[in-house]
Amino acid sequence: MAKIKIKQIGSPIRRPESQKKILIGLGLGKMHRVVELEDTVEVRGAIAKLPHMVQVVD
Repeated sequence: MAKIKIKQIGSPIRRPESQKKILIGLGLGKMHRVVELEDTVEVRGAIAKLPHMVQVVD
């Protein structure tokens, strides 16, 4: 299956608890951290909920 790289560009400080949990679920939590995950519908949905905090890196 295809892989996707995700980079955290926004801080979880002063964000709702649900957004913090989504970041942790993606394997993020600190600024500028990059993770490589399987490109699934679930991962794409999590990215769609945090467009202001994560970025897809090519």
